Amino acid sequence: MIRIQYQTQRLSMRFFMLMLVLFFFQTGFGLLLAAQHIDPTLLSGLFNFNVVRAEHTNLGILFILAGFIGTILFVGPLLSKRELAAPWLIKFLFYALVAVVIWNVLTQLLAQQGIAGWWLGQPWLHEGLEYLEAGRVADIVILVGFSILCYVVLRTFPPVSEWNEIHWGLGLGVLALTLVWIFGLFFIERLDLQEYFRWYVVHYWVEGVWEVIHISLVGFLVVLMFDARIKTVGYAVFWGISLVWLSGLLGNAHHYFWVGTPEFWQFWGSLFSALEPLPLIFCFWHIYLDAHHDRKPIRNMPAFAFLLGSVVLEQVGAGILGFTMTFALTNVWSHGTWVTLSHAHLALFGTFGMLGLSAAYYAVPRMRGIRDFDQRVGKLAFWLVFTGMLGLAFAFAIGGTIQVFVYRTLGLDWFGGDVSQAMQVAKLLVPVFGLVFAIGVGLLVYDLMTIGHRGHSATMQRGVEVSTVPATHGWRRLLTGWEAGIWLLGMWVFGAIITLGLLSFNLSGVRAGSAFFPYLMAGIGYPGLFLVTLFFVWRFLSSLAARVTVPAEHASAPQVVVAQ
Repeated sequence: MIRIQYQTQRLSMRFFMLMLVLFFFQTGFGLLLAAQHIDPTLLSGLFNFNVVRAEHTNLGILFILAGFIGTILFVGPLLSKRELAAPWLIKFLFYALVAVVIWNVLTQLLAQQGIAGWWLGQPWLHEGLEYLEAGRVADIVILVGFSILCYVVLRTFPPVSEWNEIHWGLGLGVLALTLVWIFGLFFIERLDLQEYFRWYVVHYWVEGVWEVIHISLVGFLVVLMFDARIKTVGYAVFWGISLVWLSGLLGNAHHYFWVGTPEFWQFWGSLFSALEPLPLIFCFWHIYLDAHHDRKPIRNMPAFAFLLGSVVLEQVGAGILGFTMTFALTNVWSHGTWVTLSHAHLALFGTFGMLGLSAAYYAVPRMRGIRDFDQRVGKLAFWLVFTGMLGLAFAFAIGGTIQVFVYRTLGLDWFGGDVSQAMQVAKLLVPVFGLVFAIGVGLLVYDLMTIGHRGHSATMQRGVEVSTVPATHGWRRLLTGWEAGIWLLGMWVFGAIITLGLLSFNLSGVRAGSAFFPYLMAGIGYPGLFLVTLFFVWRFLSSLAARVTVPAEHASAPQVVVAQ
């Protein structure tokens, strides 16, 4: 049996369990949305599409936050070498988060009745702004919750003079998490200004604050999984955070293209949005280096698989697909379409959701005193979730390309059914891949909630020497840096093809009614990108799985003693 080093780490367990519950129900709302796309009359008047969509989006944000908080609370004592400060405040934070979840779910139904709870010029019950639907009451509770998290983290950390790069990343991250939320605490009647400040919260959270926390947590999880040198990882974390804030702050301007703000934002937004993939490439590369620095066997494959999935889908969803659609000349066609959904699902769930799942697979077995557990369910869940999400992104991207041409180029009637009919195949693909994803979610929720209550499967003997015995040829051979670079280049080549397809909507021939070029580019770019991504992750994990543990007397390679 293994023991955790600090007892207050156990406070993270309740946040991980809440994350799993929210993830399960969020996926259920997603399946309902897929069904309503096919039959818009489904549950009409009871659960309208706009309400279901808001529930799906809000639960997605809340499940990610629960995972973030759980991960921060688990690694905080390890970073600080002491117990968490103010455990009673952490317990209060958990109940406040539960209250916000319940409030959010129930008040979405008020939107269906047109009830916002106006008082003193503020919507206290329901705000109605996308991603920020909760009313002012919930906003205040959320601010208090973020302040508690910030206080606990900063009080737990050692004096600032002793901070390393990961301390700085998490410290600045939780402080910015609190301060940026203030921009969501007031209502502005002018639509352009309202959108301006709404995107302060949404964009700076996701492409500023959350990215900083994500890079810091990825770095420390790599330290825990591979015994990597914290100074080396800290170097990567420092440059990743610097590039995030360099590009992300002005990159926010791509949200200002079409909401009545000055035209100069189209140039600056396009320029700095194009720079935003740089820190994601850096994050991708340092996880490759850290995973291969000592070539030891992977003791917890589900935890690393979800961590790798987080970084790769960040690269594909936030980096490549974000790059393709945030120039003014491509965004004029893609914004508000299913092309955006493809980017958003991979970027939001892939980057941040998978990080929380990775941390849970690392932390939960330890908090339940389990050294070895049956990893087959977790690995199967990963592949179902990963493949299902790539399939969903593909369906959204193809459907969005058709939508752009039929709706925005030809100008056919949305409500008359012309656009919906043209997108029918893509709409049928969404529930198919959504079901694959949902099965994976069910498996991982079951696996994480029952670890410790099922039989264990020993995967490594105690006290034995281990040897890296990689295959010398085939799919399971060692993944070199050159090969990883070629895979990454392949992703960007297909991203460039997708970009050309979106840019082609500006051509006079396409605007005159010829869809050949944009459809051809989409037909090559999107399948190519998603297949390269799928096979690369398969190749990466296969090369790590080939690292086996063998008794010392049978080892043919230099041996390393695993500390127990």
